[in-house]
Amino acid sequence: MEWEVVIGLEIHVQLSTTTKIFSGASTAFGAEPNTQACAVDLALPGTLPVFNENALRMAVMFGLAVNAEIGKRSVFERKNYFYPDLPKGYQTTQLAEPIVGAGYVDIETDDGVKRRVRLHHAHLEEDAGKSLHEDFHGMSGIDLNRAGTPLVEIVSEPDMRSSKEAAAYARKIHAIVTTLGICDGNMAEGSMRCDCNVSIRPKGQETLGTRTELKNINSFRFIERAIDTEVARQIDLIEDGGKVVQETRLYDPDKNETRSMRSKEDANDYRYFPCPDLLPVVIDDSYIDAIRATLPELPDARRARFIEEFGLSEYDAGVLSSYRAQADYYEQAVKACGDAKLAANWVMGELAKYLNQSDTDIKDSPISAEQLGGLLVRIKDNTISGNIAKKVFELMWSKGGSADDIIETEGLKQVTDTGAIEKIVDEVIANADKQVEQYKAAEPEKRGKMLGFFMGQVMKATGGKANPGAVTGILKQKLDALCN
Repeated sequence: MEWEVVIGLEIHVQLSTTTKIFSGASTAFGAEPNTQACAVDLALPGTLPVFNENALRMAVMFGLAVNAEIGKRSVFERKNYFYPDLPKGYQTTQLAEPIVGAGYVDIETDDGVKRRVRLHHAHLEEDAGKSLHEDFHGMSGIDLNRAGTPLVEIVSEPDMRSSKEAAAYARKIHAIVTTLGICDGNMAEGSMRCDCNVSIRPKGQETLGTRTELKNINSFRFIERAIDTEVARQIDLIEDGGKVVQETRLYDPDKNETRSMRSKEDANDYRYFPCPDLLPVVIDDSYIDAIRATLPELPDARRARFIEEFGLSEYDAGVLSSYRAQADYYEQAVKACGDAKLAANWVMGELAKYLNQSDTDIKDSPISAEQLGGLLVRIKDNTISGNIAKKVFELMWSKGGSADDIIETEGLKQVTDTGAIEKIVDEVIANADKQVEQYKAAEPEKRGKMLGFFMGQVMKATGGKANPGAVTGILKQKLDALCN
């Protein structure tokens, strides 16, 4: 039987407010456990929540960015459940009247599949604390620093049909929230977490299958792997005569398997009711329009501009515009060197390699965009070759300094004197009788591929400093002359 996969995502985005959604406690990451949870976060008797207007503003920004309806009246409700890291016994959230209504985003996978994913809604809520299970001698610890951190939970419709589409959608949401500046997007620190609702059905069937929820996945790669693993499990289960049960499952990336966590609750199990301590939030068109006027250039618009203004391919423009800090860096490098394609190649190539190897965000790159642009200028004016530029880049990364300083102190300037190059070429040819005879015996159309040996010898003799274009021209001229 041929199966169709149906996927919807619930993405939890921690908002970049300095204080929590209903208290003045700090939201800074990395503090000692339980040093940033105040009486309000713990719902101690006599405390009352005060809504953080900055969280409201950020939620409206997101809604506008995803073409959504903005709720002019939104209501906070209590979602009751009992976990050790939820000291109040309920979570203050939104259900019936969320701040952001229906919207959509357009996605494209790496293999070119395009799809519009509808958003059911996005609502504001507070985060829970965190249970810790390591280094407690068999016991668990509770860190409540995260309790009360403002979240926007973004709920999609079940519009995705593959793990690649789900990952592309998550990347698009990540690009939007980081571009808006409402979230730092650091998935390793839990700033953005994803729950994947996955089901299968016979191809052509309209009725949805029983879904499972894969909880708290914190990387795009794991989203793909977790969904693929769960889909395979469900197919095997059904084809062996079993049934999928609605439940919450965890993904274990080390074993590449999903395992049952708990039965999946329905909304009525949470006993929602309006929060008696918080009034409805009412906003008007002037409030929404004022926020709309502050929105930055969004990823789709920037991608289109990169294609139009810089002549980039759709792929290059998509990669470079997917993260605001990277897009900003790229534009500054283009401004510094005046070559959009060369800058794209280096930002996506050598720079990306070093950032990945050192697990460094581009915002913290030891080589600034202006410094990279200065290096690219030296490639363009033939001061250095592309290969030497990689060595200069490595020294800039490890030691700091400008490309010009390193080229000067390391003596890396390219040899462009044709007379000097010609002399070295003559010596290489004179010491390569066998290769010269092979060149002369080859068909004319095949001789170009045989230049590599001679090129390598010249580069070796010059320490890699000879201008490759000049070397190629002189070699071909002299070797062809021997064939006549």
